Amino acid sequence: MAKSYLQKFLLFTIGFFCALVSVAQDVQFSQFYAAPLYLNPAMTGASELTRVGVNYRNQWPGLDHSFNSYSAYIDHYVYDYNSGIGLIFNGNKESLAQLSTNEVGLLYSYRLRVGTDKFLRVGGQVSYIARDAYFGNLVFGSMIDISTGGTNSLTDELQNVPIDSRHRFMDYSFGTLFTTNKIWLGASAHHVTEPNVSFVEDATSRLPLKFSAQGGIRFDLGYGGINNTFTNVYQERSISFAFNYKQQAPFNQLDIGTQLYLEPLVLGIWYRGLPSKYNMPNNESLIALLGVALESGMDIGYSFDFTTSKLGLRNSGGAHEISIRYTFLWGDERSRNQRSRVNPCFFY
Repeated sequence: MAKSYLQKFLLFTIGFFCALVSVAQDVQFSQFYAAPLYLNPAMTGASELTRVGVNYRNQWPGLDHSFNSYSAYIDHYVYDYNSGIGLIFNGNKESLAQLSTNEVGLLYSYRLRVGTDKFLRVGGQVSYIARDAYFGNLVFGSMIDISTGGTNSLTDELQNVPIDSRHRFMDYSFGTLFTTNKIWLGASAHHVTEPNVSFVEDATSRLPLKFSAQGGIRFDLGYGGINNTFTNVYQERSISFAFNYKQQAPFNQLDIGTQLYLEPLVLGIWYRGLPSKYNMPNNESLIALLGVALESGMDIGYSFDFTTSKLGLRNSGGAHEISIRYTFLWGDERSRNQRSRVNPCFFY
């Protein structure tokens, strides 16, 4: 009877852990516009150029077990078909249970002109996702010696538990994006089929649908010095205001902020959370950003999250994030019917 109880307790513990992971929010990047394909599939090809980019995030390094996330992508705009195509690789790892998630996705978007300098883009993504975990380092109730307070190694009662677990599944996402020369407004839905992500055999734990809405507006502040004496192009001076709202199961958050662009320098500040009289934990952080946008097409950004939740900056260590992106025109420019129109979204 004791053996049966221990097995049930362990299965319940693992099931609870998996359920907790599955209903948590997806990885979120503070520089979400520097991860455009991750944010919204409709942003595939939105620069109407070719982009290659990487993002890295180290969250809560002050804790014993931190969270590391990355994203790498490439997208290209096909002028002849008004279409964007892209490829993305996403990954994250939580060190306590060595829980890792790796994703490879294919993306497509189509651009439709709806007026003078007004465009509507729709896009989709199909992904293959691999989740792996090793539960051997976790301590369960059945391993604790009540008399000494110490822990014992795994026993025979645990042989049927998937200590080294693997799970594979397909995932689907869709999005739309409306842009003009000054404003942008988009929405996306990820995990539309809510796939089963449970490690426990014959158990079901759905990955909740994630909805996000993003948008903003940009104002020109006049021109700076001459950027190129040959073409007489002036440096851009602008300020932008933007938001990104996310909801997934019971969790929701709002990123709202501003960015000042004094070419080539980019300065930004963000607030993440939703003010609440109940002091809920989604009052998460203030984010400071510093970036540089080079004339060569290389953009580099660094941001730091100052934790404002009860977790505290001293305990968590905040979060560090780096983004690198290279944008260029691939092919013979003379064969294009028009020059590229750069999406007015944030650089970072």
